[in-house]
Amino acid sequence: MTNTVLLVGNLGTDPETRTTRGDTRVTSLSLGTSRPKRDSEGKTFKDANGFTAKETEWHRITCFNGLGKTVSQFATKGMLVSVRGRIHYSKWTDKEGVERYGCEIIADDVQFLSRGKPAAEGGASQSDIDDDLPF
Repeated sequence: MTNTVLLVGNLGTDPETRTTRGDTRVTSLSLGTSRPKRDSEGKTFKDANGFTAKETEWHRITCFNGLGKTVSQFATKGMLVSVRGRIHYSKWTDKEGVERYGCEIIADDVQFLSRGKPAAEGGASQSDIDDDLPF
């Protein structure tokens, strides 16, 4: 049996990185995926202009260490990315004693399907950045 998920969508925010007490780099992403909206009969719903209406779902993505570093360095809000990983469910008790549940995708691989950040502030050109990309 395997727990594998593949998502392709756009980043809803710039990646956020933090470091744990054990010096593990954790980078979080918000990934939006869309699918056609359906009416009560299961047919694709069209808006007033005749375009297919979309429903967007948001996914929490977590990247660790080297993958997190690459993502935080090159990914930006709006980029189209592919994420391969596994679904992880967690359960915790908040400060008020209420049990909470969460779901996230632990990323094994992130592929950039559109351009990353423009030239870095340090004077690097886009071609310098492109040379460092893993693809």
